[in-house]
Amino acid sequence: MTDAPLHVLVLCTGNSARSILGECLLERLGEGRVRGFSAGSHPKEAPHPLALALLETRGYDTTRLRSKSWDEFAAPGAPAIDVVLTVCDAARAETCPVWPGHPLQAHWGLADPAACEGSEEECRAAFEEAYRILAHRVRRFLALPLASLDRETLARELGVIGREAPEMLSRSEPRGA
Repeated sequence: MTDAPLHVLVLCTGNSARSILGECLLERLGEGRVRGFSAGSHPKEAPHPLALALLETRGYDTTRLRSKSWDEFAAPGAPAIDVVLTVCDAARAETCPVWPGHPLQAHWGLADPAACEGSEEECRAAFEEAYRILAHRVRRFLALPLASLDRETLARELGVIGREAPEMLSRSEPRGA
């Protein structure tokens, strides 16, 4: 790839939970090597309150976060996207816009915590689980030698990361992410 920061767009349908979490994790853990963005095919009015609450408890500034359409990233003047990660099966199945520059695409599907219908405690746990899985995947992605990987190898590695079964991931993710 290049020495310039990779621009990674995380997509889901509503852009209210998983993709917002992914964007924040990429921004924080990427430490300038990766820029995170998120969008949805049918964005909600705003990010889910439990997603924002989880991020705030972990020290993220959530004031700039908003649900946005993926069309913003296909429009003139949008950041050039290098990698598109879908995190829900619905967005994966949809016909995406034609992205300028033909970014790599990979699927990192996981359960939607915003669909939780249990108690508030159960729903908070669903958001924590989604965050934990995404943090693990983002760390695996960032551990790759991004500056020296060719597109084909990076695409293959992104696919491997996305196919890791969430139930097999370590439950001892550091809390600081």
